[in-house]
Amino acid sequence: MTTQPLLDDRRRLPLRPMANKVPEATACFWIIKVLTTGMGETASDLLARVLGPIPAVALGGLALVASLAVQLTVRRHIAWVYWTAVVMVSVFGTMAADVLHVGLGVPYAVSTPLFLAALAAVFAFWYASERTLSIHSIHTRHREGFYWAAVLATFALGTAAGDLTATAGLGYLGSVVLFAAAICVPALAHRWTGLNAVAAFWSAYVITRPLGASLADWMAVGHPRGGLALGLEPVTLAWTAAIAGFVAYLATSQRDRRGGVAA
Repeated sequence: MTTQPLLDDRRRLPLRPMANKVPEATACFWIIKVLTTGMGETASDLLARVLGPIPAVALGGLALVASLAVQLTVRRHIAWVYWTAVVMVSVFGTMAADVLHVGLGVPYAVSTPLFLAALAAVFAFWYASERTLSIHSIHTRHREGFYWAAVLATFALGTAAGDLTATAGLGYLGSVVLFAAAICVPALAHRWTGLNAVAAFWSAYVITRPLGASLADWMAVGHPRGGLALGLEPVTLAWTAAIAGFVAYLATSQRDRRGGVAA
């Protein structure tokens, strides 16, 4: 008996797809997600202050492209690679929203629905192409491209929404309370009313952005603006260290590659 028939059968098998590139939505996932949103907010403001708006945007854009290039190159989920890309999306997404408001004078009341429309368009094209928005199906380059486009849109939307509530009278602490309550709604709706898991996931994902950004801003800004006056540098460094600690834990335990909440 020869092995040639076996080799012929193997050639006819389809190529094995990539492993899923997105971590499981565990408690650590949500904690890191909120931390990245706050760190991205203060880091963006810090870079703009130190380098100037235009160099900061250019540097943020280059870092985003580089981190996403690495993420798209690997064929499985790697905690450090994935969360580095998320951090860079957070920083650049903040800059994108701020450029519209500060640089072009677009009010937050206008930019917020614009970013919401952009996110809806990404979801519409993604679903029309793939028939799913599940994070458990990100195992092709095409789907991963849609996923990161959605992530970038959620960060820009969340930044604009958080700044809208903060400047509309709620302030940063009031915004924290508002979005902390709002993020519970998708989870409760999923549990008690049967809201689709994918819809619940993406709803909560969007809300993490204004929640984390409002919390970081409240910690960093001065007392006249209703903050704790801790400063941009300490808050950025502290949140970066927290992110690194949680990601190191996931990288060694690999708990983000099993279990979690289906979405």
